[in-house]
Amino acid sequence: MVQIFFDQGTLKITGTADELTPVDKYMEWDDRSGCYRAEARRYGSIVLTLHRLKTPFEDLARKFKPQQFHAPREHSPRPHQKTSFEAWLKFNRNGVVVLPTGAGKTLVARLAIAKTQRDSLILVPTINLMHQWHEQLQEAFGVEVGLLGGGDRELKAITVSTYDSALIYMDGIGDRFGLLICDECHHLPAASTRLVAVMSIAPFRLGLTATPERTDGQESDLYDLIGPLCHRVEINELEGRFLAPYQLEHVPVTLDPDEREAYDNAYRHYKDYARGSGINFGRKDGWSQFIMYCARSKEGRGAYAAYRMQKKLARASRAKLRLVWEILRRHRNERVILFTDDNSTAYAIGETFFLPVITHKTKGSERKEILAAFRDGSLPFLVNSRVLNEGVDVPDVSVGVIVSGSGSVREHVQRLGRILRPKDGKQAVLYELVSEDTAEQFTSDRRRQHTAYQKQGTLESYAN
Repeated sequence: MVQIFFDQGTLKITGTADELTPVDKYMEWDDRSGCYRAEARRYGSIVLTLHRLKTPFEDLARKFKPQQFHAPREHSPRPHQKTSFEAWLKFNRNGVVVLPTGAGKTLVARLAIAKTQRDSLILVPTINLMHQWHEQLQEAFGVEVGLLGGGDRELKAITVSTYDSALIYMDGIGDRFGLLICDECHHLPAASTRLVAVMSIAPFRLGLTATPERTDGQESDLYDLIGPLCHRVEINELEGRFLAPYQLEHVPVTLDPDEREAYDNAYRHYKDYARGSGINFGRKDGWSQFIMYCARSKEGRGAYAAYRMQKKLARASRAKLRLVWEILRRHRNERVILFTDDNSTAYAIGETFFLPVITHKTKGSERKEILAAFRDGSLPFLVNSRVLNEGVDVPDVSVGVIVSGSGSVREHVQRLGRILRPKDGKQAVLYELVSEDTAEQFTSDRRRQHTAYQKQGTLESYAN
């Protein structure tokens, strides 16, 4: 008889050659243990194949069991949530659902938990998101929900974990859950993060994201780890009904004459060095080659300093800071979140206008205190450098200001999503400040390649 064991994040499988032939494509022979092994994620396929062929087997891998989750406080799903959930069911409860930020992805997850009735593990990228999910799940199901991350290690029938913490423990808990839910699942294909899905036997899987596409093109790995794309909804399909109506303001920034001259000189300096060194930034290794060359000589270090200077001038010029002040004055009675691409720009804004700043260096207790004050309105303006692209739930925020950013389409869409959570009478506006005749223009063009940005406008009154 075939026997299946869970062993440190993998499956050990024993049986005769004839018995195992139907599932040999999932397995490899392990000389060390004298048996076949398979990735834990192949559990569902192996068990289903053996069951379909009526091959006798003993399942010694599974520790999850049927549950009786009730959701008496559950809200009725909106049409896009219901359609997404039903599409996931049609794909045998495996696959990815793409919904815009603020469109209620967590409700789709709660529907999946209530329908599947198996021990469920929810993975999220940040501590802040972990606590948001924990609170919502406890309220919805009326049960104690486990936490894994941020100093907590308590497993329950429903458990929420960060990706990082789950990775540490998955070799021991990969057999504990029958449903794996991955929030912001575009993180999953990363070289290390992917192991949380590989080492889990969960036969039912749900991935949730607003933007599955990755700059490295590895979204195909996402569908291999979780399941196919089940359903997709874009921002423009929900705007005005289930998301707040929004306006986009692409604001060109003209550098002051002295900063214009300094920018041009610095840009020319590092570009001339790169060309003279035979560095092609269009190649995959162009940037790493530039860094390597810069470290080798005084001339190279000067070129790198010039690179940093032109970046700083484009991101946080005096002209940009003046525009930030004008926008804050215009929206002084609203909740405003400001985004930057780096800590130094975030701190420059915070110091200039005496505003709270959250970066990856902000301590957890301080971050929690700042976000609580931002939510209750006692701190109406908040500056952050990338860390709040995901995981801040503040429906009252109606204004976003992108002071600087990367060329990532996902990041740009996530930032828009931060201000689109619906509220009666809400009109959202996203400002994008772009230094004219700098590399920021190219970066801005790259990140706006999304349907959400097709109604682009320019706020002429701020052109300076």
